[in-house]
Amino acid sequence: MAGKPAVVLLSGGLDSTTVLAIAKAEGYTPYALSFRYGQRHTVELEAAERVAHAQGVARHVIADINLRIWGGSALTDNIAVPHHESADELSQDIPDTYVPARNTVFLSFALAWAETLKSSDIFIGVNALDYSGYPDCRPEYINAYVVMANLATKAGVEGTQQLKIHTPLIKLTKAQTIERGLALGVDYSLTHSCYDPDEQGLSCGTCDSCLLRRRGFTELGLEDPVPVAAKA
Repeated sequence: MAGKPAVVLLSGGLDSTTVLAIAKAEGYTPYALSFRYGQRHTVELEAAERVAHAQGVARHVIADINLRIWGGSALTDNIAVPHHESADELSQDIPDTYVPARNTVFLSFALAWAETLKSSDIFIGVNALDYSGYPDCRPEYINAYVVMANLATKAGVEGTQQLKIHTPLIKLTKAQTIERGLALGVDYSLTHSCYDPDEQGLSCGTCDSCLLRRRGFTELGLEDPVPVAAKA
């Protein structure tokens, strides 16, 4: 790999996997960063490892942090994950699966690694269209973070790092994201998006993330290659 280094936030889900493929296609050498943060759906980390191996990243790091110590989210606390019959039922209200300040925490880790890599590039799969209403997925949040980040590091102050956060999916629908990934050869069977998988790690099919993902494939006339647990 001879391209400029870039840190790519990789959850193992559909969006971050697509972003990793985009970073590679744009000539960057990707360093993938995942988190074991106390989430109930740790099966996503197995997907992240599969994706990182399949796409041949320079290095894949899984950072251990514990956001469960204060909870506040259906993903990190004893709060039920919301389920719906269809994506049409989803509102624009911020759901219980929002993890307080998660992207700020993740981007701060990515910023630190980027500085040690002498990199000015971070890729993240945030989306402001087909998403669950999270405040830290909006363009104004990303723009504000960049301003802060360029004041926060030794490299930024000395002028050797001018951070750019790449958000190639931010204005795409889920269907457009999938279409982009398929054009780049992404194997979505390796990914995992579900917030509430069963004990075998199978997707529930009815959480926000599953519904948005399925709608994206359906709009393209395709079937999601990831199996869903049978309903009792």
